[in-house]
Amino acid sequence: METIAFRMALNPGMREEYARRHREIWPELVDALHEAGVHDYRIFLDEASGALFAVLTRTDHHTMDALPDLPVMRKWWDMMADIMQTAHDRTPFQQPLVPVFELPARQPLTR
Repeated sequence: METIAFRMALNPGMREEYARRHREIWPELVDALHEAGVHDYRIFLDEASGALFAVLTRTDHHTMDALPDLPVMRKWWDMMADIMQTAHDRTPFQQPLVPVFELPARQPLTR
């Protein structure tokens, strides 16, 4: 398993709409993400800047690179394009984040 993180950008004033759309995420998109090996996907918002920070865990043999080719993924991005910053093909701008710290696992107490 691998954990990755990336930054996206929400357009001003779109917090509630972004949250609403994600509350109503399509089951077929959830299935596609799971089938691609995505687990524990979370998105956080910095309300001051509009920056979205996504963190997800994926399997070692994930197929996330194939997600942009799926009609359900393209349809989702088309729907989201009016509320976030996207490229000309409507894919969200994504800036990978570099890991700089990980809390070490707790060592068992020895006596």
